[in-house]
Amino acid sequence: MPMTAAPKAEWWQAFGFSDPQPGATTGRESLAYQGTPYANLSPVDGEPLPAVLHSGVAIYDQVVEKAQQAFLEWRAVPPPRRAEVIRVFGEKLRRRKADLARLISYEIGKIYQEALGEVQEVIDMCDFGVGLSRQLYGLTIASERPNHRMYEQWHPLGVVGIITAFNFPVAVWAWNAVIAAVCGDPTVWKPSEKAPLSALAIFSILREAIEETGVPEGVFNLVVGNAEIGQHMACDARLPLISATGSVRMGRSVAQQVAKRLGRSLLELGGNNAVIVTPHANLDLALRAVTFAALGTSGQRCTTLRRLILHEEIYDAFLGRLIRIYEQASQRIGDPLHPDTLIGPLIDKNAAAAMQEALAEVQKEGGKVLFGGEVLEGPAYRSGCYVRPAIVTAENHWPVVQRETFAPILYVLKYRTLEEAIALQNGVPQGLSSSIFTANLREAELFLSARGSDCGIANVNIGPSGAEIGGAFGGEKETGGGREAGSDAWKAYMRRQTVTINYGTDLPLAQGIRFEV
Repeated sequence: MPMTAAPKAEWWQAFGFSDPQPGATTGRESLAYQGTPYANLSPVDGEPLPAVLHSGVAIYDQVVEKAQQAFLEWRAVPPPRRAEVIRVFGEKLRRRKADLARLISYEIGKIYQEALGEVQEVIDMCDFGVGLSRQLYGLTIASERPNHRMYEQWHPLGVVGIITAFNFPVAVWAWNAVIAAVCGDPTVWKPSEKAPLSALAIFSILREAIEETGVPEGVFNLVVGNAEIGQHMACDARLPLISATGSVRMGRSVAQQVAKRLGRSLLELGGNNAVIVTPHANLDLALRAVTFAALGTSGQRCTTLRRLILHEEIYDAFLGRLIRIYEQASQRIGDPLHPDTLIGPLIDKNAAAAMQEALAEVQKEGGKVLFGGEVLEGPAYRSGCYVRPAIVTAENHWPVVQRETFAPILYVLKYRTLEEAIALQNGVPQGLSSSIFTANLREAELFLSARGSDCGIANVNIGPSGAEIGGAFGGEKETGGGREAGSDAWKAYMRRQTVTINYGTDLPLAQGIRFEV
């Protein structure tokens, strides 16, 4: 597929980028660590992206100090008033949606339609946050003591640290920052080193909303840096909550450091998601869902379909149709900004190499590559980041299948009974997203019961990828147990306070205790 022309200077000028671009901001003020500018290569064509000055620990400390000062003021602002900046921000994003999506697509290789969807997710979070600002509800509790009233209320927690991954360079930040702001918490965001421009671009739009609404400097903060900044955040007692999205390895390190200081961690880590297809399934529906779940974002979603569990009765027919679909989809691999592209590049050459290593390992175990897997060559793929998606036969217990490879590899497994299929689904360390395709009510209900999927997300007749923001997003086991976005996920960003009021003249004690002086 042909490549688009090299990006023009106005792509970057639209967001006010300088060269090099300062790598830290406290909302109104940009800060720059006087170090060596760092520039990534676009996975689309291998060309250098605008350079960014990485922030060091000294700049990070300045940012956190400003965030702490902002908290003293921001926590006293009524929640509906806090949400005004979120409302204005969402309106501005609607006008800049295409510009931001184009930049995201070129920086990380996500196809343009998916990048538009990611920006729309941020807009949806803004709408959700505005509504949430009037719904931070507590509980009224019945007291056992006469003339006493008990209730719960929620207060802002403090400065929240946010660490995000490259594959959703703005949406995951919004899950956290929008809710935290409404709850009264300033945020300090460390984006992935692989996607700093997307972060800086959305912050330039946010800065306009901040200035228009008079939000104190330091409520929203951005620090671009390497892993040292992330480690510093995890150890920083000034950040009572760290929300971290990334690999299981990274999450373990963050969790250990935060636990040492008795802080809170909200972790969204790896996935190893499965789809079960039963003989009672609508196979056309299942095929469409499997295709997007396995190929979307070139297999670089935490909710990407990694394992396809097929009943033996439909195994051969379903697999044959799926391979034909992969053959068609592979004709549309290329420049993610081209409107006909379905599959863009991986984030970098290291990701392509990791895919090759995983395929070599699974074949050594005895698996067979039924389709694809190779790194593509030629002028249209000169970045070295384009791969053909792979379909591979495998066994669930193999080490390569037990871990997450962030690439479009689909392992195919066979089952006889639904109980066996559920055991395969649950038989990995991760527990993020899961799906079953069936028109049989009993099968669906078993999958959703306590004996069914052990994942944080369980779907029926819909794939594991593409969650709505209205529900709490997150998973169990090595996925970390965190919940973000909708439902009552806002409670993670606040502190609960139980209140008892005695409006009588006596002092009865709980549990009937008598203590007379």
